[in-house]
Amino acid sequence: MTRPVIAAMRARLDAGGTSHEALVDQALAGAAAPAAEHVFTRLYADAALAAARHADAARRAGVRPPPLAGLPVSVKDLYDVAGETTLAGSVVRRGAPPAAGDSLAVQRLRAQGAAIVGRTNMTEFAFSGVGINPHYGTPRNPADPGVARIPGGSSSGAAVAVALGLSVLGLGSDTGGSIRIPAALCGIVGFKSTQARTPRTGAFPLSRTLDTVCAMARSVDDCLAADAALADAPLAVRRRPLQGLRLAVPRTLMFDDIEAPVAQAFERAVARLSAAGAIVVDTTLAELAEIARINAPGGFSPIEAAAVHRDAIATRRAEFDPRVAARIALGLSVGAADYIAMQDRRRDWIARMEQALQGFDALLCPTVPIVAPPIDALAADDAFFRANGLLLRNTFAVNFLDGCAFSLPCHAPGDLPVGLMLASVHGDDARLAAVALAVEAALAPR
Repeated sequence: MTRPVIAAMRARLDAGGTSHEALVDQALAGAAAPAAEHVFTRLYADAALAAARHADAARRAGVRPPPLAGLPVSVKDLYDVAGETTLAGSVVRRGAPPAAGDSLAVQRLRAQGAAIVGRTNMTEFAFSGVGINPHYGTPRNPADPGVARIPGGSSSGAAVAVALGLSVLGLGSDTGGSIRIPAALCGIVGFKSTQARTPRTGAFPLSRTLDTVCAMARSVDDCLAADAALADAPLAVRRRPLQGLRLAVPRTLMFDDIEAPVAQAFERAVARLSAAGAIVVDTTLAELAEIARINAPGGFSPIEAAAVHRDAIATRRAEFDPRVAARIALGLSVGAADYIAMQDRRRDWIARMEQALQGFDALLCPTVPIVAPPIDALAADDAFFRANGLLLRNTFAVNFLDGCAFSLPCHAPGDLPVGLMLASVHGDDARLAAVALAVEAALAPR
């Protein structure tokens, strides 16, 4: 469930058990299968196969290629690709000028030699944690073959592509949980880095205050390989034993309205971590209850999205997903004074949160308090917005903190996926990665 796929693939390649071209061929064939319906909005078969053949040629010449070279990866549909219009999951963007060049994230993946197999589907303009898209269809969560469940969003296609084995990593983005929510619901690993680690050049914006360029994969090691390719500098991670690590479980907000399968999986995980020597401490962390009040004037995402979409909402609102349009419209009435006051209150809150978390190696809680609901159950707006609020609640706290976080699967085999979130403060990515590696090892199926 959390085995490093990249290392396993490279070991097979080193042993001559497969080729880069075969791996990419397999991914492209899977992308055309019924299980992958609505996962990709565009495939790059020729370019991906060319990258794979280049990596194979390098190996034959005795050159060991970079870690991601010739391996299938996917790119969320909000990243610029030269010569193409970036649709960001919307029909409103059709007819917009094509991108003059690749986004910086795509440039860096290409520089690694990655085989980009395609663009992945997403929530329109990345504005929901559910993953439903009325324009391009909704990818089905592969965890339940019997019921069509949501994949989570907004990086919906990215998560399903990784879960189905169609990419070793899915480049996505995380503004309020858009990496960690679908990772949790689809049973994979997601890493939301500190925002400043990864440049956002060429990524279609939702919230300039909160947007983070990051990825999901099948293991912590694989997420770190993605981060090393995307960030300005790789993390210097010093592996640590789990024994003696202090993990804070915040009982304010994060466990409200939790479903029984999530509570049970979380408590089982905590018991295993405690048995392995981690020091798990319940804490109130009352500051979490302040987020809604600080965000009350409208929230950073609606306000900053309104600045991007103001003209389109005024002239082409009927072409938007109505649920996305409604959230963007919330930001149109917020004045500059309220927006600046929100920024000031957030800075004060971050300082107090950082003080409260001193002495702990990580914050520990469920990534989301519910398992993936059926798509049909969210047809009504009230059900949709209730689920969206629950899905975003825990993860958004980390974006509000400008912190870093991993979501790791912690459910029992055969159960619907449940995510365990490990989080820390701004710039603590390397230490948090070491904690995540130790926790992942302790939770590995026996």
